Amino acid sequence: MKEDDLEAIMKIEHASFPTPWSQRSFESELRDNEYARYFCLLDQNKVIGYMGIWFILEEGHITNVAIAPEHRGRRLGEFMMRTIMRQMLSEGMERMTLEVRESNLSAQRLYERLGFVMAGRRKGYYSDNQEDALIMWVELDSLDAKA
Repeated sequence: MKEDDLEAIMKIEHASFPTPWSQRSFESELRDNEYARYFCLLDQNKVIGYMGIWFILEEGHITNVAIAPEHRGRRLGEFMMRTIMRQMLSEGMERMTLEVRESNLSAQRLYERLGFVMAGRRKGYYSDNQEDALIMWVELDSLDAKA
């Protein structure tokens, strides 16, 4: 991801989340966070998805994942995540974690297909409606078995 991608990213972000990140938050991640890695999924040089990770020691924390609404339902999110997870494994990352809304069953199913398992709950995590977040983890060395 580059700052030039942010106009497209912000459209996807606002279409995907009830409390979207601000453009300033993305800019700060790209410029100032030495642990941040952000990736775009492109279709004919157009951004149609993105994923962010904080890579700290051997662990990755997925900050956000989204696919443009008109491109959903084609397993592009799964493709993007598998590709990035393999890349991070090759760079020394051993495991990844994320939080997902308790009500977001389609995302939970995706993460389970990728090998994530539930490891806990953050009560009232989401500020817009106090919904709980499920904490999920995956060991990346199991990735090829889940392909």
